[in-house]
Amino acid sequence: MSTFNWSAEAEKLWDNNSESWNAKSGAMWEEGSRKDIISFFEKHVKKGSAVCDLGCGDGYGSYKLALASYRVTGIDVSEEMIHKAEKLNAETDAVFKKEDISNLSLKDNAFDAILAINSLEWTESPLDVLQEIRRIVKPGGRACIGILGPTAAPRANSYRRLYKEKVICNTMMPWEFEQLVNENGWLKIDELGVYKKASEQLSKGSLTDELKQSLSFMWVFMLENREMKG
Repeated sequence: MSTFNWSAEAEKLWDNNSESWNAKSGAMWEEGSRKDIISFFEKHVKKGSAVCDLGCGDGYGSYKLALASYRVTGIDVSEEMIHKAEKLNAETDAVFKKEDISNLSLKDNAFDAILAINSLEWTESPLDVLQEIRRIVKPGGRACIGILGPTAAPRANSYRRLYKEKVICNTMMPWEFEQLVNENGWLKIDELGVYKKASEQLSKGSLTDELKQSLSFMWVFMLENREMKG
C-alpha cells in the first residue's frame, strides 16, 4: 500500500483549484475577508522590510505588499499558483519560489516579517511551519498569521477525516493556534477579527477573546519573534 504524501497531495489539490481561487482572490483582498489585512500589517512592519508571503497562492497578497513598498518573496507548494503569481506581479519586484512551507530552503534570519493567511491549516504539521518561520524571521521580527475561524466554510474540507480518510486540512482553532505560538517562542502583540455579516451585527464588547474567536470567520495574529538577538 502506498504511503500518503501530504505535500504532494496538497500540491495536486491547489494545482486543481488554482483557476477557481484565482477567480475570487482579488475580491477577497479588495473587499472581502482579507481587505483589512494589509493595513493591519502596515501598523506593525515598516515599509521597505523584507517580507515572505508563505502560501502566497496566486500572489494577490504579495502584489498588495509589493505595492505597499515591501520587498516580497512568495512561497507556494503549487506550480500553477506560482505561475499565476508571477504573471500578476510581472511589474513588481516580488519574486516567487515553489516550495513546501514546512521545509524551506531560505536562509536563517532572512526576513523582517512573514505573512501567512489561511496557509498553516493546509500543512501536515503547523508546528513545523511555525518553527521554520521562527528560523527565517530575524529576532524581534514579525509574523502576521491568519487562521480560519469556526464559521469559515472551508472547515468542511476536513470533515471526511471522521471516516478515517486522509484530508489536506487541519481544523485548527484560533485559540489552539494562540496556545501553540505562546509555547513556541512567539509573543502576540496585536490581533484582528474577521466576521461574517451576521456576526458583525452582534455586540462583542463583553465577550472574552476565546468567545470572540468562536464567532470569527478568520482570526489574524500579529506575532513577534521572542528569540534574543545574538
